[in-house]
Amino acid sequence: MLELTNPWALALLPLPLLMRLLPAYKESRDSVRVPFFDKLVELSQQRPDTGAMILRRDRAQRFLVNFMWLCLVLSAAKPQWIGTPIEQQKSGRDLMVAVDLSGSMEARDFTLPDGTTVDRLQAVKAVLGELANQRASDRLGLIVFGSAAYLQTPFTDDHQVWSQLLAETEIGMAGQSTVFGDAIGLAIKLFQESDSNNRVLIMLTDGNDTGSTVPPVDAAKVAAANGIRIYTIAIGDPASVGEEALDMDAIARVSEVTGGQDFEALDREALQRAYQAIAELEPELFESISFRPRQSLHWLPIGIALLLYTVYHGLGTWRAWRQWEADSAA
Repeated sequence: MLELTNPWALALLPLPLLMRLLPAYKESRDSVRVPFFDKLVELSQQRPDTGAMILRRDRAQRFLVNFMWLCLVLSAAKPQWIGTPIEQQKSGRDLMVAVDLSGSMEARDFTLPDGTTVDRLQAVKAVLGELANQRASDRLGLIVFGSAAYLQTPFTDDHQVWSQLLAETEIGMAGQSTVFGDAIGLAIKLFQESDSNNRVLIMLTDGNDTGSTVPPVDAAKVAAANGIRIYTIAIGDPASVGEEALDMDAIARVSEVTGGQDFEALDREALQRAYQAIAELEPELFESISFRPRQSLHWLPIGIALLLYTVYHGLGTWRAWRQWEADSAA
């Protein structure tokens, strides 16, 4: 389908007609007076004229001038060819995963399906790898936290890169403590910079908060105000004490405030069930985008005008050359 971006430019088409109302352009030329004028007239076999001379265009010139004006106006109107609609699907949800890397994650109390005993972080990585494969429609991000919270991976559709950066995390690389509330605060900042309206934060921790700038529950209230749902997974031993103790009341309150849920994962199977429950609560979401490709054609009228101009003057030059050859031969 053809469409004009600047249709108002067509109003310039009748402008040449207004030029006829203007007075004719006059140009004076110098002349030389010679005493042998009559002899020149006789030799040239031309009849002398007096007064003004009005130059007339031939038909080809009139056509070329009018056609070139039409081409220039059409080019100013900027014609575009609009193609058929194309639909694309993009990620409908931003899903941020926050992983606790404190020293207590070294506890080897998780068993893989083959019977191998691994630490808590390795179990988390294994299940998160499955999560990445199952959430093809979501943009994933990764936060790691310990004594401070850091962005490991910004929101991305490239789940392979996300999984690779997850695999590079190590216990203690963010410190030995657990700043639960600061991790939520960092996630809020990252969600505010995204344009998705469907925002989910999954937090995995095996200890209570030990010195966040903002308490976890207060940070969760801010998250709720920004439309962020938080799902917390406690992967520690509820019977632990000290900094490794789980504050299940705070964990449950964080999820409740934001409209999410909290889970306890004492082994790998429980951890996997928690992710499956989250997948059911947050099914895959797609957003369809429809657009029509546009191709500008403003160069086409100009190209045609230049081609005709070149052909016209090329023929004129060729005729003049042929005439010169004929006169030379004579």
